[in-house]
Amino acid sequence: MGVEEAAEIVGCLRASFRSGHTKPRAWRVQQLEAVLMLLQDREKEIQQAVYSDLAKPPYETFTGEVALVENACKLAVKKLKEWMSPEKVSTSFALYPSSAEIVPEPLGVVLVIAAWNFPFLLAMDPLVGAVAAGNAVVLKPSELAPATSNLLARLIPFYLDNSAVCVVEGGVSETSALLDQKWDKIFYTGSSRVAKLVMAAASKHLTPVTLELGGKCPAIIDSSADLRVACRRIAVGKWGNNNGQACISPDYILADESIVHKLIETLTSTLKEFYGEDPRASPDLARIVNFSHFTRLTKLLDHPSTESTIVHGGQRDEKNLYIAPTILLNVPCDAPIMKEEIFGPLLPILTVKTVDEAVNFVTARPKPLALYVFTKRKSVKDVVLRDTSAGGMVVNDTMLHKCYIGFLSTMQSGIKVSRLVKVFFSHLYDGMGWDCSLSFLISHLGVLARVAWELIMASTRLITLVTERQFYAEVFLQIFLQGILLIAV
Repeated sequence: MGVEEAAEIVGCLRASFRSGHTKPRAWRVQQLEAVLMLLQDREKEIQQAVYSDLAKPPYETFTGEVALVENACKLAVKKLKEWMSPEKVSTSFALYPSSAEIVPEPLGVVLVIAAWNFPFLLAMDPLVGAVAAGNAVVLKPSELAPATSNLLARLIPFYLDNSAVCVVEGGVSETSALLDQKWDKIFYTGSSRVAKLVMAAASKHLTPVTLELGGKCPAIIDSSADLRVACRRIAVGKWGNNNGQACISPDYILADESIVHKLIETLTSTLKEFYGEDPRASPDLARIVNFSHFTRLTKLLDHPSTESTIVHGGQRDEKNLYIAPTILLNVPCDAPIMKEEIFGPLLPILTVKTVDEAVNFVTARPKPLALYVFTKRKSVKDVVLRDTSAGGMVVNDTMLHKCYIGFLSTMQSGIKVSRLVKVFFSHLYDGMGWDCSLSFLISHLGVLARVAWELIMASTRLITLVTERQFYAEVFLQIFLQGILLIAV
């Protein structure tokens, strides 16, 4: 696809949006219900496509992709009326009797560029948000997950409105042609390297962007932690989460030196319990996405500074793109594996003497996308929460913040991500209410005094105009109502 074809696609979608076709609530609900129907009708096909791309177990595809899209749809249908409703905003005393409100509106025509590691979720979740907000959408699935990309290109036109939703398949040339167009919003999930190109293209038109990127996500394990619970939850977050190919998977562990050997022993036994003596034969472990990423990971593993630190795993099968769950102990801080996001089944463990040392290690590096801490001590939890910063933090578990709070990011890990629906409205009012504090009253004493004086003067004028006693009740009623109105403003 060239630039001219991309321009034609965008032009058709923009004409559809400008006609007002996508704005009514009824249209949005219809599209969301169509997505729910797609999920119900084609669940097996979705699982097969994702398995073809990543050998991801079907239950993992359902819980980590299909179910999350379904929940997003149901939430949007339930909350859409509320999200679309204007929000009243208080105005100043000086502007009485004015009123103000903030009206959420769709942004226009948006581009969603999905990643390969969760090829269905990361395509459909932003699509649900964009459609719920009333936008026209171009979806660009990842070419590194070709089976899922082909499935989306085939199913979305069948279920959704073709005049407002379009799927474009392809690689670098197609993505470049799309980025050359003027968009009202770009939503990108992927690497920091490509994100820079996306931002550069968006800057030509001052297009707002949302970036879901990555980073190194540490897990701090204190000596008081329940190691059995910690290891099971880390194993699920690492190897049970697309075999480590997830941006919020634990990237490395900072463990108290007094428990490190017990930690390795417990983590090793947990892996055997989850995946058997030979994880290669386990149906519950995904594979590396392609040969390029397999080569990248093996280079990290075979680096002279790293290969001697392997304490468990390390086996690989190039033909089947398999790398065993691997644990490494005390990898040098300047080793390549500690300088870039691993995004695979390799898990370094570094020992620290105190929680302060772990905190200093984390804060000396770029802010992580997620940070996990395992401890029974409230003081340790408080120190980590107070002295570190990350896109999201979870205490005594991993990844759960994504399900309940949404994808949050900071600095190099991304830009402006929370609940996905919100980023596709032009503005959503977050609530400002009255400030009833003493400082507010003091700062507005002049206005309050003026209001009181005006009430007194208005009462005096009205009383002097009244000559008939029977009108007194009506007059004072008018004064009372005027006072109430002034105070209510």
